[in-house]
Amino acid sequence: MATISTIFFDLGGVCLSNGWDREQRRVVTDRYGLDYESFDRRHRQVVDTLERGQLTLHEYLQWTMFYEAHPFTIDMIVKDIFELSAPFPETLKLVAALHKTSNYVLATINNESRELNEYRIAKFELRRYFSAFFSSCYFGLLKPQPDHYRRALQITQCSPDECIYIDDRPMNVEVARILGMQAIPFTDASQLEADLHAAGVEL
Repeated sequence: MATISTIFFDLGGVCLSNGWDREQRRVVTDRYGLDYESFDRRHRQVVDTLERGQLTLHEYLQWTMFYEAHPFTIDMIVKDIFELSAPFPETLKLVAALHKTSNYVLATINNESRELNEYRIAKFELRRYFSAFFSSCYFGLLKPQPDHYRRALQITQCSPDECIYIDDRPMNVEVARILGMQAIPFTDASQLEADLHAAGVEL
C-alpha cells in the first residue's frame, strides 16, 4: 500500500452543511412564500451552469425567482442563503489535527457555485487548513465527472494510490475508487477518524 500524501475532502455534507441543497432551498422558498415546485423546475434547468461557474448567483436567482416581481430583493435572498451554512465542528477538528501534523496536503474536491464557495471558505477560515480548493466553479466540471478528480490529481501531481478522498455521497466515492484513490464514505467524524487510522493516516 502506498504512503498517503494527499487527502481530498468534500465540503458540503462533510466539513460543512450543504450549501444550496434541497433542504436549504426549501427553507428559503418557504420563508418567502414561494412555490417550491415552480422554483425547482427552473432551478433544475440551470443549477449545473451555476455550479460550473458559468452563471453568477444573481443571474441564477433572476432566472429561478425574479422572473416576476417580489416584495423582497435578490440581496435579501443571497444573505439568507449564506446564513444557512454551518460548520461541522468535529470534522473540522479532524482537519485541523491533520494539518497540524504537516504530513499531508489537504485540499477539497467539491461542487459549489462561486459566490457561495468563496463565502464559505472565508466564513469558516478554511484557508488555514486547505492548500487548494478544486471546486466545480473553477474547473467548469461537476462531480462525479471523472475529469474533475483527474484534474485535481494532475495539479497536485499525486498518484491516485497516494490519495484519500472523503465524501458523503456514494456515487462520488465510487468514482474516486474507480480512479484508484482510497475512498472513504463519510457518515460522521468518529467513523471518519477510525477509517483514516485504518488507512495508516496519523492524527
